[in-house]
Amino acid sequence: MMTIEKAACIGGGVIGAGWVARLLLNGIDVAIYDPDPEAERKVSEVMKGARRAYRRMATGGLPKEGRLTFAKSIAEAVADADLVQESVPERLDLKHKVLAEIDAHAPANALIGSSTSGIKPSDMATAMQRPERLVVAHPFNPVYLLPVVEIVGGEKTEPEAIAMAREYYAAIGMKPVVIRKEIEAFVGDRLLEAAWREALWLIKDGICSVEELDDIMRYGFGLRWAQMGMFQVYRIAGGEAGMRHFMAQFGPCLSWPWTKLMDVPEFNDELVDLIAAQSDEQSEKWSIRELERIRDDNLVAIMEALGKAEKGKGWGAGALHNDYVRQLGKLAAKPKVSKAAQKAVATKPRKAAPAKTKRK
Repeated sequence: MMTIEKAACIGGGVIGAGWVARLLLNGIDVAIYDPDPEAERKVSEVMKGARRAYRRMATGGLPKEGRLTFAKSIAEAVADADLVQESVPERLDLKHKVLAEIDAHAPANALIGSSTSGIKPSDMATAMQRPERLVVAHPFNPVYLLPVVEIVGGEKTEPEAIAMAREYYAAIGMKPVVIRKEIEAFVGDRLLEAAWREALWLIKDGICSVEELDDIMRYGFGLRWAQMGMFQVYRIAGGEAGMRHFMAQFGPCLSWPWTKLMDVPEFNDELVDLIAAQSDEQSEKWSIRELERIRDDNLVAIMEALGKAEKGKGWGAGALHNDYVRQLGKLAAKPKVSKAAQKAVATKPRKAAPAKTKRK
């Protein structure tokens, strides 16, 4: 399996810092560039939470943490990188500017992954001289714990780049899912946007509060989705007849006026104030950092519980979690040897064997 020795992260916001944490905690050196004067502090805060979660998760030990360098330019950050992960704000003009600079200075064999949550790679690649190595690698927050990453190729992305992406992201404990056709917002965010749109209507129309809606998700179908997803859950709902029976029984509901998915509530100050006020009331006892710690503890606990299913082999994210924890333990026990050192050993001339003397 191909592995990453050095990575570069361009952008140190919530997602960029999450990538930094996952890479560093896998023992990979990372150079980061972010012009925000607060970037170092923000990344440090994310690292504190990630280290805490990994210490709880990886009871078999962790590899020696990679070295983090704050670069003064994109060119400095991407020098000698095997993987460059771009995580700048979702503006196409900014993506063009940043990707063009990455492309100009990154090694020719470096994979370039964009964390964009919705822009098609073909649209971003127009600013690049070597678009064949660009893939979308869209993660979910927190990047250092949630394993799924959507891999999307553009019109000019080479199959070799997709294959490299699969190996690179799998090597750091992730679950790469290659999206078969290029489409805006990919798969995960399209599903989330549909649920979010309906949720805004339910709050605006006074059907429920923010907290009540969250309770319905986290005490109900969210638990089912966490370990089986949507279609496998519905297959079970069809009973012994399976999915075909479920589709026949509940298919007619699709024509009923249950949702407003083709309509959007007016996004005005009144709606924002309503949502924000209810959210403040729901979470006023916790700071954002406290909520992050609670979230991380819950995610580790859920994955650990799923890891004990199927007679200890694990189920879904739990099986992947077990493999990742074992991988971290092996890395912890293995001294880190750079590619340069490996090459030096491989090319070191061997001493000639002493000539045998003939017996008289």
